[in-house]
Amino acid sequence: MNIFDHSIKEDIYNKLIEWGVSEGAATILDGIIILVYLALLVIIINLVLRWGVVRGLHWLVHRTRATWDDILFDSNVMQRLTGIVTPVVVKMMLPLAIAGLEISDTWIEEVLFKCVDILIVIACLRFVNRLLKTLYELMLRRPAWHDKPIKGLLETMQVILAIVGVILIVAIIIDKSPAGLLTGLGASAAVISFIFKDSLMGLLAGVQLSANNMLKVGDWIEMPSRGIDGSVIEVTLTTIKIRRWDNTCQTIPPYVLISEPFTNWQAMRDSGGRRVKRSLNVDMTSVSFATEELIDRLRRNSHTASLVEQIATTLPEGGALTNLDLYMRVINKYIDVHPRVNHTMLAMVRQLQPTEWGLPIELYFFTAAIDWVPHEHLQTEVISHVVALAPIFGIRLYQAPSSVDFKS
Repeated sequence: MNIFDHSIKEDIYNKLIEWGVSEGAATILDGIIILVYLALLVIIINLVLRWGVVRGLHWLVHRTRATWDDILFDSNVMQRLTGIVTPVVVKMMLPLAIAGLEISDTWIEEVLFKCVDILIVIACLRFVNRLLKTLYELMLRRPAWHDKPIKGLLETMQVILAIVGVILIVAIIIDKSPAGLLTGLGASAAVISFIFKDSLMGLLAGVQLSANNMLKVGDWIEMPSRGIDGSVIEVTLTTIKIRRWDNTCQTIPPYVLISEPFTNWQAMRDSGGRRVKRSLNVDMTSVSFATEELIDRLRRNSHTASLVEQIATTLPEGGALTNLDLYMRVINKYIDVHPRVNHTMLAMVRQLQPTEWGLPIELYFFTAAIDWVPHEHLQTEVISHVVALAPIFGIRLYQAPSSVDFKS
């Protein structure tokens, strides 16, 4: 390469002397002409790559039926790729430029080569970073990846890429191998881990959350200790963004979900049933044995006739029916035939431990609608129906006395 460089330099120098230029001016003009020649060569190569190769490849991929190649071979990606060629060409032509400038100091030559090497590393890092972003955009187009925390994975790869880039650049500056530099950094690992504590903890937490399928975008999570109750809208390396039901956004670090308990309601959504667990207190003084008069009255009532006919003649084992037995059985039958109750899941009406507030009757079943509003509507409908049925059976539901009770 040096022989080629000196032959070009001597040819230019001899031509200038033939044209009557003095030796001092010929030496200066010789160096300037070589620099202009190199600059033009680099510019021409850059233009050919950007306007020829990139546009030609862009035109070619748009003629294919597939859409993934339009993103993968996007103009931004290809421009980053061609950006690597320019510093490589500069490094190849650098000895010719040094010969033209007649730089005798070896340290200047060394600095120039190091600067070009750093530019090559930066160009490669920019290309890989752009490629990662393009792959991220490509994944977002696939429905299977919509609920995966791929943004956190992208940020993790970008952090690793930045660390590798810094190590390579420092190795070039101090003229040492990257492996030796990593060995030397082992002593300062504690300091580095302290500086990047949140990022490292977020990375580990994100891997655990994703590997164990504990959390993904779109999940409804609840964490009372942090005042969190809403839907996950973004999972990144250092934060998890949650939109609460009042439409405010809250962010927490991922490691909080590893170190503290939280409830993920997504399993409920996937199951197709949402639980109702409500209890009403019955005044125990209103409980009595069921008489023929009560059963006849229930048979004549349009709200209880169809239900009580099937159960009124069935005596409990070892005893007689009470109005509370009939009341609970009718409620259970009402839930069993309700069209908006999930009948593949557990449904029952049971008694709880009596308290000073009365005898609790608990309704336990699952609605077929898992969305909040339909769930609340059905829950309200069932509870209202149960409350309205109580007087028909002679059952009094207990509530604390109010000012109206004292006045009356």
